[in-house]
Amino acid sequence: MITFSEFAAALTAPELPRPADLIDASGRQATSRYDIYRNNVTVGLTDALAANFPVVRDLVGPEFFSAMAREYLRHHPPRLPIMALYGDDFADWLVTFAPVSSLPYLPGVARLEALRRHATHAADATPLEPTALAEVSPEKLGGLRLRPHPSARWLTDAQPVLAIWNRHNGQTEANDPAGEILLCRPAMMVLQVAAPAGTCATMDALAAGLPLRKALPTNADHGAIFAAIFATCALQAMPQPH
Repeated sequence: MITFSEFAAALTAPELPRPADLIDASGRQATSRYDIYRNNVTVGLTDALAANFPVVRDLVGPEFFSAMAREYLRHHPPRLPIMALYGDDFADWLVTFAPVSSLPYLPGVARLEALRRHATHAADATPLEPTALAEVSPEKLGGLRLRPHPSARWLTDAQPVLAIWNRHNGQTEANDPAGEILLCRPAMMVLQVAAPAGTCATMDALAAGLPLRKALPTNADHGAIFAAIFATCALQAMPQPH
């Protein structure tokens, strides 16, 4: 008797034979129907991956992307029913995929696209306004435990992935350097900037609950870090005292 795992495994691996003894509700052989279903699954997942990583698709071309997607999905079927989140490990997989080893920026672009997608689907929250910090006395400022906005995301990459993403989205003069990127969705749109060194470490520390005096790296440009944070609204408003 066919098991569910056998049925599912063959859906994303065309080289595997059809599961034996496939019948429909009327007791008739259903091998041709399974082939149609298997093809529909492959096409659907390939389209979902292309929709989730449009810049990666543009960089390698649609035909190569489709072939690459088929190779990916046979080893990484969806774990969740939400296709908008499919491909969370696509960037890591690209690092190991030999045919794109000559494109060292591709995993970083995929990682940025995944973070943008997660920011889009994150919870809403009121962002912290710069004036709120101005109202805090200097002796209390370092003890604040500021929280990242629920949609805030950050990454560091040795390739100029932000410039690549921007150029593929109409900003032809974009020349953002490699390094740190900070992004957030405070309202309807995702905001993203090339961030100064130390921004990701600051956001990691704040996310871990450290106070501001311990979150800011000693040798970093604190003013530039906060400029990036407020440009993207990457911190959540402080709770109001009762």
